[in-house]
Amino acid sequence: MRPVSSRQEEKEQRKREREERERAAAKEAKRKRLLQIIGGVVVGAAVVIGVVLAIAGGGGSDRPDDTKLLAAAKSAGCTVRNFPDFGRGHTDGATKLTPANFKSNPPTSGEHDPNPAQDGVYAAGNEAEIQNWVHTLEHGRILFQYKPGTTTREIGQLQNLYNEPVLDSANGYHSVLMQNNTKMPFKVAAVAWRHFVGCQELTTGSIEAMRLFREVYVDQAPEKVP
Repeated sequence: MRPVSSRQEEKEQRKREREERERAAAKEAKRKRLLQIIGGVVVGAAVVIGVVLAIAGGGGSDRPDDTKLLAAAKSAGCTVRNFPDFGRGHTDGATKLTPANFKSNPPTSGEHDPNPAQDGVYAAGNEAEIQNWVHTLEHGRILFQYKPGTTTREIGQLQNLYNEPVLDSANGYHSVLMQNNTKMPFKVAAVAWRHFVGCQELTTGSIEAMRLFREVYVDQAPEKVP
């Protein structure tokens, strides 16, 4: 028979082992809670960063600030449209494209001729071909377009707009003025890569909308060409 002191020592040893297991379990539980807290903080920070980046980037949009443009267009009864990139491929250079080849009217992107139309003012009836001026949009140009039948006086008003200085650049900077050749549903329009503003009437308000459109979208296309 074991002495009483031996049994007492065994009892105390078991007690110490039990207490050690409890301390280890409590330490592990505390570690898991800490990891959960850290994980929550990391996820929360990621969400905040995502929101900040979304706000800074316009919610994932690559458009510059167009607040004034939208207000001016609405006041003038004009339509502002923004489109996806419908393609930047080149044709064989001999293919003549029609409005049916594009997904907006006036076109704002899509397959086009390898030779872009030059900047400048085109006489009515001598405007650049569609496949060429779509390439010009890809170079960051703004195309002011008017419907066939627009009066000489009205074309003169558009030429005055064309000739205005653009931001801190020269008069007519990276711009084109031409008669529309896609049967667009507007009297006048300003077109950029992936964007246009179209107006049913040529008024002081619609001219202001097109002016702001150029300021917002000039040089905002995929290719930066001097």
